[in-house]
Amino acid sequence: MRLAWSTFAWQLIAVFFFVCVPAWTLGGRDAVPSAAALGLLALLAWHLFQLGRLIRWLGGPLDAPLPVGGGVWEIAFSGLHRRARIRSGQQQALADALERFTRAAQALPDGIIVYNRHCRIDWLNARAEAHFSLSGGDRGQALTNLIRHPDFVTYLQHGDYHEPLLLRGGRGDAQTLLLQIIPYGDDQTLLLSRDVTQIERLERMRSDFIANVSHELKTPLTVVSGFAEMLADDPAGYSADELRRYLKLINEQSVRMRCLIDDLLTLSALETGSEAPVEERVEMRPLLEAIYAETQALSGGRHRLSLTFDGPVAVRGCAGELRSALGNLASNAVRYTPEGGSIDLLWHGIDNGAAEFLVSDTGIGVAPQHIPRLTERFYRVDRSRSRETGGTGLGLAIVKHVLTRHQGTLEIDSELGRGSRFAARFPVHRLIS
Repeated sequence: MRLAWSTFAWQLIAVFFFVCVPAWTLGGRDAVPSAAALGLLALLAWHLFQLGRLIRWLGGPLDAPLPVGGGVWEIAFSGLHRRARIRSGQQQALADALERFTRAAQALPDGIIVYNRHCRIDWLNARAEAHFSLSGGDRGQALTNLIRHPDFVTYLQHGDYHEPLLLRGGRGDAQTLLLQIIPYGDDQTLLLSRDVTQIERLERMRSDFIANVSHELKTPLTVVSGFAEMLADDPAGYSADELRRYLKLINEQSVRMRCLIDDLLTLSALETGSEAPVEERVEMRPLLEAIYAETQALSGGRHRLSLTFDGPVAVRGCAGELRSALGNLASNAVRYTPEGGSIDLLWHGIDNGAAEFLVSDTGIGVAPQHIPRLTERFYRVDRSRSRETGGTGLGLAIVKHVLTRHQGTLEIDSELGRGSRFAARFPVHRLIS
C-alpha cells in the first residue's frame, strides 16, 4: 500500500516538472494553473483508461489474461493476479480433493446414497444404482418414490437406525441387501447398501450341510445301535444265520458311515483351499485300468462294460485326486444304470488339443432341471434310490473341485430314461503326449 502511494506521488511530481515548469518558463506564472489542470486531467484520463481495462477484465471470461498496467496500476494488477492465482490454486485443490473423494466413493463395494431432510437424493454412486436399479438422472427425486419396498419405507419412516435392515428382493427375488441409514451434517443422511446375497447363500448352504450330514449319519447309526443293543440283550437267543445276517447289516452300515466321513474329509480339504499336493506325471493307462477293474467289481457282472484308451499318455496333476474324481464318475454310472445296461469309459483327445474322460451309460438319466445342481453337496434327484445304491451324495461335488484344481471342467449331458454322459475335460497345458 505504501508503494502504491509512493508511486502516485511520483506521478504528481512528474506532472509538476514536465508540465508546470515548462509552462512557467514559456508563459509565465499565469500559464501554470492551466498547464497543471491539463496535466492532472491527462493523468486522470490515464487512470480512467486503466480502470476501464480492469472492469473489462473483471467482466470477461474467467480464463482471460490479466491486463498489463503501468505505475500504480501495475501494482494493482500484480496484486489482483497474485490473489487470483492463489484462489485458483485453492479451487483446484478443492476440486481435486472432491474428485478423489468421488472416485473413492465410486470404487467402494457398497452402495451410497446421500439424501436431504426432504428425502430427496443429492448424490449416489454406481453400486447404489446397480442395487436399486437407479441412474444419475434420479438425483433430486424422492427416495420413497424410487425404492418402494414396504420394509424399506417402514424402516425409513420409523427413525430408529441403530440396527440395519435386511432387504430381500431389492433388484430381483434372488438378491438380498443389508441397508444402514446414518444421519450426518446439517440434515444430511447416508443410505449404505451391501449385497449379502452370496453370504446368505453360503449360510443357507452351511445350515443345509449340517442338516444333511446329521440326516445321513442318523440312519446307519440307528441300524448299528439297534442291532448292537438287540444282540447285547440276548446274544444266545439268535441262530448262527441270524447273527451272520445282523452282523452283515452292521458292517454294511459301518462301511457306509466310513465312506461318508472319508468323502466329507476329502471335500473339506478341497473346499477350504488347502495346499495342493505336489504335482506329478500321472500315467493315464494304468490309472484308468485300475478304475475299470474297480468298476467291474462294483458291477458284479450286471452290466456290459468297456474301456477305450485313445488320448494323451499322461496328465500333470495329483494321482490320488484324479483317481478319486474319475472313479466317482465310473461308480455313479454303475449305481444308476439298471442291470443289463451298458457303461463305456473313454479317454480321448478333443478339439484345441485338450482331452476328456467320458463316461457314457444307458441308465435312468436325469431331468434337465436337476442337471445344474448335481454338483451340489448332498443334492440327490432320488434320495431313496441313492440310499439303496450306497451313494453319499458327495461324489460329483468332489469331482467338480478336483477338476477345478486341475483347471478342468465337468460337462453333463443326460436324458431322462435314456442315459447320461459325464465328461471330465482337461486343458492342453495339463496333458503330456
